Amino acid sequence: MTPVVSIIMGSTSDLPVMEKAAKFLDEMEIPFEMHALSAHRTPEEVEKFAKGAKERGIRVIIAAAGMAAHLCGVIASMTTVPVIGVPINSTLDGMDALLAIVQMPPGIPVATVGINGALNAGILAVQMLAVGDESLQAKLAQYKEDLKKKIVKANEDLAKVSFKYKTN
Repeated sequence: MTPVVSIIMGSTSDLPVMEKAAKFLDEMEIPFEMHALSAHRTPEEVEKFAKGAKERGIRVIIAAAGMAAHLCGVIASMTTVPVIGVPINSTLDGMDALLAIVQMPPGIPVATVGINGALNAGILAVQMLAVGDESLQAKLAQYKEDLKKKIVKANEDLAKVSFKYKTN
């Protein structure tokens, strides 16, 4: 299988967050790859990756970074493949990473999810891939229907919990 999504993280210490995107891609049967690349420590490898992504068949890149969080923007500056940034909570409650990723200059967009929002990044990547792919759209629709059913069930279960002054 040729990967169509790349999950890139600045360090393998980001894996516990990023595995949520990987698990979702697995669930949706989307081939993907994972790499640890650093905009600061391995800039040549980042450049090689970004400039070669499209030719290798990569259609969406999910890039995670904490602290200075330059990885997402650096990759976006070197490719036309859409980049989804995942700010990692490593310092300042992740706000430094969020602001570094979301505040890109004109012409270098990075779609940005919430701090540690790897699952949403995976969902967004699949939504991008699903444009024009009815079978993938159907999988996403089923996923969202299953989310709805979970909440309805949780609400039903909550109604059964009793407290002395609870009225419903």
